Amino acid sequence: MKKGIAHTTEEAIQPVATEAYLPGLSVDNVIFGFHADQLKVLLLECRNRKDWMLPGGYIRKDESVDDAAKRVLQDRSGLKNVYLQQFSVFGETRRTKESVMRSAMKSLDITFKDGDWFNQRYVTIGYYALVEFEKVKPTPDTFSVSCAWFDLNALPTMIFDHKEIVEQALVALRQHLHYKPIGYSLLPSTFTMKSLQAIYETILQRKLDRSNFNRKMLSLGILEKKEKLFTGAAHKAPYQYSFNKKEYFRLLKEGFGMPF
Repeated sequence: MKKGIAHTTEEAIQPVATEAYLPGLSVDNVIFGFHADQLKVLLLECRNRKDWMLPGGYIRKDESVDDAAKRVLQDRSGLKNVYLQQFSVFGETRRTKESVMRSAMKSLDITFKDGDWFNQRYVTIGYYALVEFEKVKPTPDTFSVSCAWFDLNALPTMIFDHKEIVEQALVALRQHLHYKPIGYSLLPSTFTMKSLQAIYETILQRKLDRSNFNRKMLSLGILEKKEKLFTGAAHKAPYQYSFNKKEYFRLLKEGFGMPF
């Protein structure tokens, strides 16, 4: 049994009904990946339903909200050691639907009764993360039959307000581009400036001037130039770069100005 992942209905459901968890409060994670010049979102397919959902779950009373987001992400998708950014709170009074909860509980052979903990209103805290697509091997949990990537512009039908959460995560990501670096978790250890620029353009959905982009990125001090790629004529081969991890995470914490 994989540590941290519930494999039976009893293990998956029963703890939430105890005093170990905060009632009516959850976390939902929007996981972005970048592949073939497309921004992807990681989703879980609900059991016995055609809907999909974000990797989400409940918060224990003995853990911080940030720790809960990390634990839930690992439990529900197998992902760990991921930098998660909190971006918003979702608390509309009718954001969860009783019909969806009834269907979910029925698929797990759980009797649904009025007043049960899973038939209450939930407020959820949204997080997003950027991960390297090629290194992710998503693993579904007890509540889902599969875990898969979807293009941002071709999302399937999702439960509750999860589509809105994805949309708001993208808005937050675009805002953060102006003062936080990205790319460390989306690109391999070495990459070209063209690949880095492609990520920014995909998220912003517009073209950026190559010379200005290169100059600004190099001025931040987060990139280290490597040898050229000898894939063609030497004078045409682009340089490869890697991130200076220390400087990257310093700017991730302190921020900077990126006039896009």
